[in-house]
Amino acid sequence: VNGGNPTFVSLFDWGSHPFGQDEIGRDIFARVMRGTQQSLTVMFIYGILAAVIGIIVGGIAGYYRGWVDNVLMRVTDLFLVIPTLVFAAVLGQLAGQNEVLRAYGAVSLAVVLGLVGWMSLARLVRGEFLTLREREFVDAARVAGASGRRIIFRHILPNALGVVIVSTTLLMSAAIILEAILSFLGFGIQPPDVSLGQIVQEYQGAFATRPWLFWFPGAFIVAIALCINFIGDGLRDAFDPRQRKIPGNGTWSRMWRTLTSRDGRPTKGDAADRDSSKADA
Repeated sequence: VNGGNPTFVSLFDWGSHPFGQDEIGRDIFARVMRGTQQSLTVMFIYGILAAVIGIIVGGIAGYYRGWVDNVLMRVTDLFLVIPTLVFAAVLGQLAGQNEVLRAYGAVSLAVVLGLVGWMSLARLVRGEFLTLREREFVDAARVAGASGRRIIFRHILPNALGVVIVSTTLLMSAAIILEAILSFLGFGIQPPDVSLGQIVQEYQGAFATRPWLFWFPGAFIVAIALCINFIGDGLRDAFDPRQRKIPGNGTWSRMWRTLTSRDGRPTKGDAADRDSSKADA
């Protein structure tokens, strides 16, 4: 159809093959959508697994310190010494040779990547826990008789949520790139299944003559990574207790109250805010 060229004309006229067709007539739009589904599956499973392992390891090491911290951090350093890409490629190849694991495709690859991608998050969580465990609310929880598990997950973790969310979203966006690299090198998702990285690898030879075969999967890889980073920033602002502000006391709110007051002078609320700031200083 249309010589294999994209039939997309406008938002209201997509045609039968909006992303075009390859040399044997396969629809690129369908292949890109399937590859996006597989890449998103890898991303979410990888992010959840890496976050769970990193939070548990980093939280226990940062809260208990001592020999527990030393043992867990040496194990983390051992994993960090091995290059993630090489480690993931070897494990992905082994998983691809196993018929049982190969049947699960994206799920098995995501689990393999998650097992080798939690170390940076664990170190960040440990650093946050080392700082937060010395705060007054943790001492109050200890005096009240709270157990170590309750203090870790109920009191300290919510205050470290901003770091966890941002780091997890960075890991998830990196998972898209890592999956694309592994599939490009032939160590990721194997045919007959498809992923975005595999599509890029398959059509790299057509970049000079039919570049749209290469553009669309590459554009989806970049778009997904950017969207995940933006979502992470929004979730950090929404869930991190340290990012919350009193409604109506922001800079723009005070400016609006000043402009809309009758005499142009600050309102009583603004004066009270300044007095409290001076008292804190």
